[in-house]
Amino acid sequence: MSSAPDFLTEFPLVLASGSPRRAELLRQMGIWFEVIVSDEVEPEFDSSCGSPARFAERTARLKMDSVAARFEGRLILAADTLVVVDNVVLGKPGDAMEAEEMLFALAGRTHEVVTGVAVGCGGNEGSLSVVNHASTRVTFAPLDAATVRAYIATGEPMDKAGAYGIQGKGACLVSHIEGCHFNVVGLPIRLVTDMLEHFRITPARIWANKRLT
Repeated sequence: MSSAPDFLTEFPLVLASGSPRRAELLRQMGIWFEVIVSDEVEPEFDSSCGSPARFAERTARLKMDSVAARFEGRLILAADTLVVVDNVVLGKPGDAMEAEEMLFALAGRTHEVVTGVAVGCGGNEGSLSVVNHASTRVTFAPLDAATVRAYIATGEPMDKAGAYGIQGKGACLVSHIEGCHFNVVGLPIRLVTDMLEHFRITPARIWANKRLT
């Protein structure tokens, strides 16, 4: 790794995601970054894709590779988050009725949130990459119809996998979690920290670098 460029100081990290939640978590870490959204069409999960964790890793890798191909020598971070209940992957709801079905499927039960993360670079450094995932168990409180419909009326569920956001009003629906809270938001910070260290981006160096977004 000694021959690799200094990804921390030469250019900002590229976040290959338009998620404002992931961007906010990188700001929280203190990382200098810019957003370049992947144009990769996300595949849909089915039983032939293997486990949700492996699928999330592959999808994150696809997003990373899509951006890395256009930005030689830049370090790219991509992620893909899935909500899984009864071995069924819940994506973003298409409408209010689908959001209601998802929320009732989660009500009073425990489900799993899996985020695949890929970090790597394009061009001649394309062989440098690392892919991993984090998993968190989330238990919902029992929900009545009035609560579910009022939550949907806020509009918050409509752009989120599983039809809820733990960082917003959806926190009121959650009884407890087992694992990384930030993973449920969309980016497992400790895992990302470990992965960035493969590229000599450590917390001490991040915090000493005064350049942010």
